[in-house]
Amino acid sequence: MRGFFGIGTERMSKPMNAGTLFRTAHAFGASFVFTIDATYSVTAARSDTSRTPEALPWYVFDSAASLTLPQGCKLVGVELIDTAVELPSFRHPLHAAYVLGPEQGSLSPELVARCDHVIKIPTSFCVNVGVAGAIVMYDRLITLGKFAERPLSPLGKAQPLVDTGGRAAKRVVKS
Repeated sequence: MRGFFGIGTERMSKPMNAGTLFRTAHAFGASFVFTIDATYSVTAARSDTSRTPEALPWYVFDSAASLTLPQGCKLVGVELIDTAVELPSFRHPLHAAYVLGPEQGSLSPELVARCDHVIKIPTSFCVNVGVAGAIVMYDRLITLGKFAERPLSPLGKAQPLVDTGGRAAKRVVKS
């Protein structure tokens, strides 16, 4: 898959949730992880059995204002707000940093103002931060990865992809 992504949290206070998010990010091929104004300890996050901050760059920022990203990287907030784009309709940037809010709160207004995009998972209420991150990363993988389309019927076979030189893949239809 072309491009890169990172994922992080703002004001996270539960190391187990951050550990789960970071372990999942590592499994999905994240390029970096980060925290903003968070309490996180690699040792306390026993859920991160892959010890992500030892395997990937891990950035710690004191505030939303101090957050810096690689050149061309778009900041994507994940938040249940009315103005957010629903995830199934969102086109992931090729270079993105996704940020999720605290367990019992929302992204700070300062951070939302810095976001290039704000997306939401179309659920009735908030889900666990690790689950939310996994859903967003899976959607990124499905939409930017090079996978054959799903067959139209359970008896059908997936069609091979045509190399489109980096544009959205298209399926080959045989007449």
